[in-house]
Parts: sequence; C-alpha cells; structure tokens
Amino acid sequence: MAMPVEPPNGVKPMGKHYYTMWQTLFEVDTKYVPIKPIGRGSYGIVCSSINRETNEKVAIKKISNVFQNHVDALRTLRELKLLRQIRHDNVVALKDIMMPTQRTSFKDVYLVYELMDTDLLQIIKSSQPLSNDHCKYFLFQLLRGVKYLHSANILHRDLKPGNLLINANCDLKICDFGLARTSRGNEQFMTEYVVTRWYRSPELLLCCDNYGTSIDVWSVGCIFAEILGRRPIFPGTGCLNQLNLIIGVLGSRQEADLQFIDNPKARRYIESLPFSRGIHLSRLYPQADPLAIDLLQRMLIFDPSKRITVTEALQHPYMATLYDPRCNPPARVPINLDIDENMGEEMIREMMLSEMLHYHPEAASRNAYTTLF
Repeated sequence: MAMPVEPPNGVKPMGKHYYTMWQTLFEVDTKYVPIKPIGRGSYGIVCSSINRETNEKVAIKKISNVFQNHVDALRTLRELKLLRQIRHDNVVALKDIMMPTQRTSFKDVYLVYELMDTDLLQIIKSSQPLSNDHCKYFLFQLLRGVKYLHSANILHRDLKPGNLLINANCDLKICDFGLARTSRGNEQFMTEYVVTRWYRSPELLLCCDNYGTSIDVWSVGCIFAEILGRRPIFPGTGCLNQLNLIIGVLGSRQEADLQFIDNPKARRYIESLPFSRGIHLSRLYPQADPLAIDLLQRMLIFDPSKRITVTEALQHPYMATLYDPRCNPPARVPINLDIDENMGEEMIREMMLSEMLHYHPEAASRNAYTTLF
C-alpha cells in the first residue's frame, strides 16, 4: 500500500505531499491520494490513485531520473507530445502531467492516466476462458485504435499484449507510445530498435531500411494469434531464431515474396534456409472461427506489400457485426512527432515543461510558474 511520509529534506512544497511505494518516493500533487502500486517496468512505477477534486480513480506513473539516459528522455517527450493530441476510445488518455517543484533541475516526471484494471497479457496468461466474441471484440478495438493512429500519421512500433490495457467490461486501450514515430508514406528513416522481438515483422527482422504501417499490422496479427492460442505464436530467442519460427509456420518463400528485402546479406540468409511446407493456421488453432483464421492469415503475410491494411482488416467478414465506418472517423489532422534526436537535456526539459503547461493553463496564463524561480 501507499504510505504517507515526510518530505526528504523536511520542507514540504506548496501543493505537494509524499508517499512511498515499493521503496520509491512519490512527490505528488495534494489533490491525488495514492492507493497502491500496480505495476513496475523499465520506464517507471505505476500506482492507482484517487483525484480528490473529481473522485475519479486514476493511474500515476513516475518516471525516475528521466534525463539519465538521452534515449529515454526523448522517448518520454515523444509520448507526452503524442498523447496530448490524441483523443480516442481505444487509446489510453493522459489526463495530467504534474508540474515539478524545480523547473531547471527536475529529474522525475509524473504522468496521470485513466485507470484500467489489467492488460491483455495478464488475461492471456490467466485461466479465464475467452469466447469467440471475446477474441473478436479485443481484435476489433485494437484494429480500431491502430486505424486511428495510422490516420494520424503515427506508427506505434511496439504493439504487444502488455501494451494493451483492459478494464472489467473488456474495453481495450493502447498505451506506451515511447517508440511511436511519424509515418512518412511508405518510406521510413528509422532503423533503430523497434518492437519487442516476438511481435517484430519480417521487414524489421531483416533490417530493411524502408517500412511503413504494415509493421503494426504484423504485430496485431501476432497478438491475435496469442489471444486465440493463449501463447505467443513466434517466441523467438533471437532474431535468426525468430525468422526460423516464422518460416516454419508460414512456409518457405518464393522469389516474388523476397523482393522487399533490400539487405543482400539478409536475403541470402532467407534463401539459405531449409525448405519448409509451413503449418496451416487452422491446425495451430483448431477451435478458432474459420473467418478468424482467414483474417489472421491475411495479417501474417511475409511480404509487407501483400499484407492486409488495418482498414481492410476492419472490413473483413470476421468484423462484420462490429465495424461501422460511420462510427470510426479518421483523425482530423496528422500528428507530427519529428523531434531533433540530437537536442540537449536543457532543450528536452523546456519542451517537457511546455507540454506540462498544456494541462495547467492557470500557470501558463498568469506566468505564475516562472515567477517562482
């Protein structure tokens, strides 16, 4: 549970109070009353809390020492910028970013999200049975959220069950946008780490320089397979093993399916693999709806140019009872996430403060925040 404590230096800043959870100190606004820790990851600790002003339950994520690693600082800034601009039923809402007490030297960032009950990974790992309707509804919401992101010019690039939050009535919301980037049509300049390996598309595993929205579609297919089978479809132990598992299921590729591979060494590796007939997905998931298998096959296509799009997936007969294009409008304007990867700590800090002020207009309008320092 969250335990109230005295401030570390004995001085309590106005509007703040202190709690400890999992041996971590939380300095939060007094309107938030932490309840208990609910998750810990490489990018922070999350606790449940109550907003005393609205009586709403929320989740507070503390990102400690945010500037200790330059890549992590940029990742955090990117998520702040994106979530401020997105409002969609299937994307987690960022409700607040707490203002730090020290503008020029703050180290920690506190994000306030809507509170969800669990994530899809925990549901998959549980003994709770999942009906065809459960599977279909989870997939529908995931596709719906990804369609909105793609219409806003955004690639998520790290879709996996642990990044899909679920509440008690099976609502699904996509979270964790630290690896998201702006899509530039079919040409991408990013070649750095993307997507947890098990959900990584062939074009990423093969180090292709150009990739697009199809990488998210592949990840959705892997997630759907995991929902159907209650275990990962391609649990590779390394990149080469990951490719071997994919070929083992999909079968050896014809020459026409390898044209997208722009890395000669990677192409030679694929061509050197022993012949595989593959395994029909209906054998892996014999209890699944045949329409679900058909849709899954269209998402798990080796060649990204032949892979189904998110919109086409929503229009597939498996989604017929749920999808209505009139109720799924695209984003009004594309979102630009281009950030200078070489900017220094001071500039990143100023940009984070700018994002924070969007949630605190009273501080921005009176310039009250800057007069404190």
